[in-house]
Amino acid sequence: MSPKELLYIEDALGHTKQIKTVCTDFSSQIGDTALSNFVQQIAQKQQQTFDRFYNLL
Repeated sequence: MSPKELLYIEDALGHTKQIKTVCTDFSSQIGDTALSNFVQQIAQKQQQTFDRFYNLL
């Protein structure tokens, strides 16, 4: 893997981790249960994306 490709994966890992954190925080603050569950599902998808990128290393 080239250094440029590694930097891309590191950036992607950082972004997916940040999105997951934001979604998790927001889902706990949302009063609407259905919307909160939807945002939590987005957080779970971001964790899956993180895991896929991490496994490339």
